[in-house]
Amino acid sequence: MMKLNIVAAAIGVTLLAGCNDDTNTVIETVEVIVEPTPVTSVKNVILMIGDGMGAQQVGLLEEYARRAPNSIYNEQGNTTALTKLGMAGDLGLSLNAPAGANGSLVVDSACSATQLATGMAAGSEMIGLDDQGNIVATILEKAKAAGKATGLVSDTRITHATPAAFASHQPHRSLEAEIAAELISSGNVDVMLSGGARVFLPSDIKDNAAQQALMAELGAPSSVYKKSKRKDERNLFIEARDDHGYSLAFDGEQLDKLESDKVLGLFANSGMDDGIAYSACKADDSCTQPSLAEMTQKALDILSADPDGFFLMIEGGQIDWAGHDNDAGWMLHELLKFDEAVAAVYEWVKERDDTLVVVTADHETGSFGFSYSRNDLPEAQQLSGDGMQGRDYKPNFNFGALTILDRLYAQTGTFPDMRAEIEAGSGYENATGAEWAEAVNKYSDFKLNENEAASIAEREINDYYVEGHSYLSATEFPKINDFKEFYVYGDEIHSDLIGRALAKYQNVVWGTGTHTAAPVPVYAFGPKGVTSGFSQMQHHVDLGQKMMAALLPE
Repeated sequence: MMKLNIVAAAIGVTLLAGCNDDTNTVIETVEVIVEPTPVTSVKNVILMIGDGMGAQQVGLLEEYARRAPNSIYNEQGNTTALTKLGMAGDLGLSLNAPAGANGSLVVDSACSATQLATGMAAGSEMIGLDDQGNIVATILEKAKAAGKATGLVSDTRITHATPAAFASHQPHRSLEAEIAAELISSGNVDVMLSGGARVFLPSDIKDNAAQQALMAELGAPSSVYKKSKRKDERNLFIEARDDHGYSLAFDGEQLDKLESDKVLGLFANSGMDDGIAYSACKADDSCTQPSLAEMTQKALDILSADPDGFFLMIEGGQIDWAGHDNDAGWMLHELLKFDEAVAAVYEWVKERDDTLVVVTADHETGSFGFSYSRNDLPEAQQLSGDGMQGRDYKPNFNFGALTILDRLYAQTGTFPDMRAEIEAGSGYENATGAEWAEAVNKYSDFKLNENEAASIAEREINDYYVEGHSYLSATEFPKINDFKEFYVYGDEIHSDLIGRALAKYQNVVWGTGTHTAAPVPVYAFGPKGVTSGFSQMQHHVDLGQKMMAALLPE
């Protein structure tokens, strides 16, 4: 008997052989599974950046969602949008330090975003330049040149380091007035939704009644045009509308009504509402600013109308601000706000096969973590398990009660709100421990007494004085007793001291007031032929190159 086995490029191929008296021939049907050609390119790319969102911050979000007794995710199966995206896609890690000849160990947002945007090494604090200072086309600019629609969304300022790096080219991130003009004049960004009106306003807006009336006529509330950070008399809102065809929006209602394919929406003079303020206005339906999720949805509605596809970058930028302040309660609310935006993207993309979504961070901020301690040791308790052998369950240390998660969520104001109480009263130089305790206890569910808050008030001579420096030119700094070199932001360090004072009650530790070099998570959703390449240890330069290869294949 002869058996025929043939590999065929088809499914269900029937093999027929002739018969004669000498040979018994088997007729066999061979089912061959043909692997389809992998999809390696996409029509759209959505990049979401949780600024400062390292694995530690993701852990805070997930612990709250899954295990807080009163988690707001209880009715959603205790599942975050990040988890849903990760389960449906691929997960990886990414290093993020400045690469190249002028590299260093720790990155700032400008360099990190530039490396994501260009797929090339960049230097610290530069915008849209390679590590030698050369202008490099970004993925957004290349997408625009290829006929695709483009957008930038952030809850910070549109000229802040992360969004700026995708559509501007400047030697330093602080040049926000120049960045604003470049964003408008280049015509490369179709949709810009964020805060940061202050660098679009003429320098005399505070005293110029005619300009104030003009802004009011455009529909801007006074909170948006209250001050300028420009040094000239240009009104970039007027230039954007009259010279470059942008429709303008200054609140959520105006944005919702717009039906334009070119939109500039700036909803705050500087940064937009923080996550705690957003949670409060959401609860009583009093929000006037659009949320990060609402801005995201509007951008998707506009950009997806382009038949050629789009590139969209969305930043949850205030996770980083909370991390700099060592404020765990605020940081939790920012993570929740960002996860809402991830949910909006996931709902839009989950049934599609033409879009790559990448969610990552530019870096980790604060060296945050939960930790066990010798404070408030647990009481002994009896357990029913047959392995206890008559012994009580009594751990040696305090490993952190789950109720801490609910109490972090219960915080009603940020550490900057607490500082504002002091600034409006005695001022930093004269404030007492009692005054700091009162300011903290007004907003925090964890309470301090006068003695515990005394350390927040302490100040000292700045040992690292640098004349003309934006922060280090201060002769006096809040007093940090350990790792003081890593707390750099002048009087804002009082926020970090609040974090230190509350730490023992929150089971929280912080290592720095700046960034760390920890690898950050990468979530990739889309065609498997695209996303599988993200499931590894990589660098942000690699992420940039992979996104460009998927969106703009040669």
